[in-house]
Amino acid sequence: MARYGGYYGGWAPYVSVAKRRQKAAKKVAALQKKGKTISPVQIDGRTIARTFWGKAWCDNLEAYSDFSNRLPRGRTYVRNGSVIDLQITKGKIVAMVSGSSIYTVKIAIRALEQPRWKTIIGHCSGQIDSLIELLQGKFSRGVMEIITCKERGLFPAPKQISMDCSCPDGAVMCKHVAAVLYGVGARLDERPELFFQLRNVDHSELITAAGTATAVARTARPDKVLKSADLSGIFGIDVDTGSTVDDVATKTTTPKKKSATKRPTVKKPKAKKRGTRRG
Repeated sequence: MARYGGYYGGWAPYVSVAKRRQKAAKKVAALQKKGKTISPVQIDGRTIARTFWGKAWCDNLEAYSDFSNRLPRGRTYVRNGSVIDLQITKGKIVAMVSGSSIYTVKIAIRALEQPRWKTIIGHCSGQIDSLIELLQGKFSRGVMEIITCKERGLFPAPKQISMDCSCPDGAVMCKHVAAVLYGVGARLDERPELFFQLRNVDHSELITAAGTATAVARTARPDKVLKSADLSGIFGIDVDTGSTVDDVATKTTTPKKKSATKRPTVKKPKAKKRGTRRG
């Protein structure tokens, strides 16, 4: 069999998982000794992603036929701890994967187009209450469909992803790249805010839009019933907890009817008594 670049037939010889881990451990130790921060991907069990953002990332990858042939090998690699370092920055993923050697993977994600981002903000306006709910993926089905839509959502299509690996595999997506892409899904379980950084958008804009829409809605609804606590806070009064809100509203808004005006009683002056004249 022909030998190219130290490999038979252009492919690296098989290395067991145990030996890969030993080699990876030495590499990591050497890098840490030099002061480099290493962030490996660790999977517990077979489930790669468990939260909304992690699952949505992986589901998006698997939705494209372009990736279908190479993704299964990537799942195996990421599960056995082969992604020994994964760094996510604005529009960029850089990782190290332990295979027959230690390979460097670089993935570039094109920034989300501003017109699409503005449209998503408009559609989600007023439907996401807080940053915590956004990052936890706790929102309505309608918002979820907007975010995960293949043509108009937040997640990148294959043409928006550029991939490169230092391994000898000439495929656009080798198993090492696939492992890193799945590793991103696992990392989003821990830090979902990295997804927005990767797509180069400010996720707080979704919350700002929601707050503005809520304020407008409240202004447009003067008939909204206030709770006792709200009344107390706004007007600085103590509201009797035994009274209903309607009772309070009635007392504070309904003027008392004036009683009918009575004519004043005019008293007649008493007649002076005439003295009796004695003769």
